[in-house]
Amino acid sequence: MTMTVILRITAALAAIQGIAHGALFLSAKPRHGPAEEAVVAAMKANRFDFAGATRSYWDFYTGYGIEAAGACLIEAVLLWQLARIAGTQPATVRPILLLLVFANLAHIALTARYFFYVPIVFDVALIACLGWAVAMGR
Repeated sequence: MTMTVILRITAALAAIQGIAHGALFLSAKPRHGPAEEAVVAAMKANRFDFAGATRSYWDFYTGYGIEAAGACLIEAVLLWQLARIAGTQPATVRPILLLLVFANLAHIALTARYFFYVPIVFDVALIACLGWAVAMGR
């Protein structure tokens, strides 16, 4: 398997992660009873001035959730473009891939600490593919 093919597979995994995150995030509704519903209602209702804009914690929650899905999709596009370059200049691509390995390791740490474990499966798969591509680029 070539470095280009591995990076295309990695791009597809990142795209699936981004689409799944966006779809699940946007379709999520409180399902854990009145306490959760009260928290969501409070997050939406309490607005405050922050850096010159009136926002709520719900605004931040929603914005960061959509931004996280977008970051996954940007990673997918970047990997797809790097796959093209890797065909002729694998040494040029390696430092960028190593940066993405470390970014995904950081994402694993944050996800394990603040969220839940399912997204970590995608990050581990991405790191494995990126590591494989880095090794092939030598």
